[in-house]
Amino acid sequence: MLLLSVLASEGGEEVEGSQILLPAIYDIVWSAVSFAIILALFWRFVLPQMKKALDARTEGIEKKLEQAEADRAEAAALLEQYRAQLADARSEAARLRADGQAQRASIVAEARSEAEQAARVVNEQAQARIATDTAAAKASLSREVGVLASDLAERIVGESLDEQRTRGTIDRFIADLESASQGATG
Repeated sequence: MLLLSVLASEGGEEVEGSQILLPAIYDIVWSAVSFAIILALFWRFVLPQMKKALDARTEGIEKKLEQAEADRAEAAALLEQYRAQLADARSEAARLRADGQAQRASIVAEARSEAEQAARVVNEQAQARIATDTAAAKASLSREVGVLASDLAERIVGESLDEQRTRGTIDRFIADLESASQGATG
């Protein structure tokens, strides 16, 4: 109320509360005409440009969404392709590992067989050499035993013995020893 009384005292007239807030009619008309002109210009020029810009932006967003969807689908396809290749690689690696293990087993078996064969050959050669060396040692010992027995017999008897007869006696004695030793071992 104080404000109304101050305004009234300045203007010199008494003003009611509702008239103080209303502008003059000519101001309202000119403001309405200006608003209509600006609204018409805005409606005619600015609004279509804004609509075009918003439509272009909407279209751009939709294209980006479509591109993103296409990229996602392509990424999913590439992921599936990668997984398939990975599965193939794993199965190939498993197959190669199994082949390698089979080859390793066959190589080990072959090497073992060759080693056993070589051991048999070496063993047979050693047995043959032992048999040969044993026979040679027996023959050498037989001769030496025969010579020693003959010399001993000559010394005991004091005269020279018949060589052929002595040799036959020694050979019989050695044959008897060999048959006795074979009978004891066999």
